Order: sequence, then C-alpha cells, then structure tokens
Amino acid sequence: MKSLQIRFGGYQNQNSIHNQAAKYFLKTLQEKLGEQVTTELIGNVLDLGRKSSDLPDMVKNGELTCCYISTVRFIEWIPEISILDLPFLIKDRTQVQAAFRGEFGHHLQHRFASNTPFKLFGVWDNGFRHITNKIRPIRRPEDCQGLTIRTQISEVHVESLKAVGFKPIPVDVKVFVDEIDGPRFDAQDNPLTNSFNFGVHQYHRFFTLSGHFFGGAAFICNAEQFNSWSDEIQTIFISAANLATEYQWQLASQEDEYILKKMNPQENDIIYLTDEERELFKAAVKPVFEKYQQTIPANIFQMFRDES
Repeated sequence: MKSLQIRFGGYQNQNSIHNQAAKYFLKTLQEKLGEQVTTELIGNVLDLGRKSSDLPDMVKNGELTCCYISTVRFIEWIPEISILDLPFLIKDRTQVQAAFRGEFGHHLQHRFASNTPFKLFGVWDNGFRHITNKIRPIRRPEDCQGLTIRTQISEVHVESLKAVGFKPIPVDVKVFVDEIDGPRFDAQDNPLTNSFNFGVHQYHRFFTLSGHFFGGAAFICNAEQFNSWSDEIQTIFISAANLATEYQWQLASQEDEYILKKMNPQENDIIYLTDEERELFKAAVKPVFEKYQQTIPANIFQMFRDES
C-alpha cells in the first residue's frame, strides 16, 4: 500500500518554537502510523524564495499538506478572527489559551470548515508583539514620531501603529528580512522569538517590551485531503495535532524569558514600560480599538471574558 505523504510548511528557522512543534507533530504521526506515512518538514519557505503569505495557497493547491501561518491571513474569510489583533486586548497567555481551548477555538474550527478550503487543528501562540528599532529608545508615543516601521499586512496593525506616530510599511516578513540592513525600515514589531530568530537584534539596538498585539498562528491542513483519509488516520492526525498544539503553547510560555537571557546587554537595550507609559500607548490606540470593536460581534468578546 502506498504510504501517505505529509508535507508540513513554515516560515521560520529550524529551531523556532513553531518548527519544534511541527517536528513534534510529525514525529508523533510517524510513531503512531509507522510505514503508513512519510513526513517532511519544509521549515522555512523563505529559503525557497517564497513568501510566508504563499503558505495557505501551497496548502490549498496540495503542494503542502499543512502549515502554520499568522491568523491575519484569514481575516477576509473569517472577519471575527481579527479580535486577536486588537491592540492591548489580550492581557496574558492564560486568558488566550483558555479561549483557544474553549468556545472561541471551537467557533474558529467551525468557521474554517464552512468558509475556507482548510481544516483548522489549532491556534498556536505567536507571542506578544514588541517594538524594536535602530534609532532611539521608545518609551512614549512621541518617541515613535516619524519612524518607518515594518508591520504585518493588517489594517488594524497599520492603523494602530500610525496612531502612536509611526509610518507603517505593511509587507511580508521576507521583504523585511531581505532589507533589514537597509534604510527602508527604522523599526519593526514582532514577538521576541521572531525578532531573535530573524536576526533583528543584530541591527536594532532598542527593544521596547510593549506587548501591544498578541499573535495567533493557525495550524491548518488541506480539508479535501484530510477528508479523503480513513477514520483511523483522521483520528490519529487530530490527536497528534492536539498534542503538538499543547506542546507549542508550553514552549511559547517559556520563550520570552529564554530569548531575553540570550540577548547581549552590550549590544541591545531592553526597555520595560512603566504602567504610566503603557497607558499612554493604550490611550493613543483607543480610537482604533473602538473602531474595530464595532465590527466584531459581542458574543466573540464574551468568549474571551467567559474563558479568562
């Protein structure tokens, strides 16, 4: 019998917590299915000259079986997923992981099934996004004035960063990584794990731990392929995916402290905001928050309140 081929795609280096979780998932599948399956991890499609935004299409057309990719890529299909991108909404990992395990996670799985060609197996922890830059320490919105910043291709991200004074440039992360040492970008925002693994710390001295957005990464599979498998393989796939998601959350909860320990204080300044300074940023983005809050059903917000 021909073995099932599982090709898993990502956009980070081999040691990232996302790729560690992907390896764990594939290893678990291999252990449970043996010769019934062959697995391959394409951990960083950027190395192939592709953009991270290509990943959903690669899964859709069968080039990949599954991948992880930022949830901002699915806002057109599932508008309410943009709740994860509202500035300063998510307070801590306990709140968001409870929502992912609970009603919000189930809601997203249903919406992916009905609105996209993908099956959602989990939302991975993409971390709290922080601001890094090569110009000056950032403690208040006025420190952001006039600085260009690379950000995700997301309207709420662009508007939020503009509200605090930045000049946002929304591009795929491949563009930023390719041009990181050039004059186009003064700043960027990313979780610490991405900033370190993409080598940002080598070019940006100042790291402001703003935590202004929380990022989710959708773990998706080609739904048509999944539905063609036997009940046994589907059950094992779901079980392995659940284990990998819990493993990824565990890694993510430890990652910020681990990355901060790896940073060289002679080369990077880590800036911790006071409560007063954080409130200045929250006040600056409040109109953006309220604008997008109106586009998300109240019951979606309730899912976070109930589960937190």
